[in-house]
Amino acid sequence: MQLEDKVAIVTGGSSGIGQAIALAFAREGAAVAVNYARNAEGAGAAVKEIEGREGRAIAIQADISKPEDVKNLVRQTVQHFGRLDVMVNNAGVEHKMPFLETPLEVWEEVIAVNLTGPWLGCQEAARQMVEQGGPGRIVNISSVHEDVAMPTNSPYCAAKGGLRMLMRTIAVELAPHGITVNNVAPGAIETPMDAPLEANTSEMSQLLSEIPLGRMGHPEEVAALAVYLASGDAAYVTGSTFIIDGGMARHAGSL
Repeated sequence: MQLEDKVAIVTGGSSGIGQAIALAFAREGAAVAVNYARNAEGAGAAVKEIEGREGRAIAIQADISKPEDVKNLVRQTVQHFGRLDVMVNNAGVEHKMPFLETPLEVWEEVIAVNLTGPWLGCQEAARQMVEQGGPGRIVNISSVHEDVAMPTNSPYCAAKGGLRMLMRTIAVELAPHGITVNNVAPGAIETPMDAPLEANTSEMSQLLSEIPLGRMGHPEEVAALAVYLASGDAAYVTGSTFIIDGGMARHAGSL
């Protein structure tokens, strides 16, 4: 097993990509703290499934945009499992609307959750890893939109672009401690967030026409990449974004 005896936190682990990562980590031997903001039922279901396979897991409520919540998330994880080896900053939100109609409060919410939250998560996790004597793994779930423009989603794109440079910068700073930092950048993935899109036939057809592989990705495919980056096999990998999008970004770049 690739993550045997490791302890991981997965923010936003109650559904979608986050839940798939939590389950994949547990299958690979990790003890997992499944973070949730409001979806206690989803987090509980993930914990139940992990424990049903004789794994170790705990659900922890925290708003990752709040410093004290993030400190408590790391603190509870360490108190329960004894250490922290892997931090996955996955939780995120988006609100699509034209730039000229986007109110400041939407910008502030998206930046708080999608950029400030990972910044806090990286910092608290790294502090714990350094205190332990290292090494450690930090994996941020970003988006192809850290590089590819998406009209009507300016706060989200700005947050993901910021996350790219945050990752690159702290990867250099944390390398002497044996802590690697990388981003996973999914394209269109079948998650609850994309359910309204899948229900719209014309929009779905347009989306699939932009993906060279002709389909949406599965959360489990993203989770498999996260497992690799969290494992010993990726010990020499840091400061990079790994795109998993069926070729969408390359297609957009060719237009």
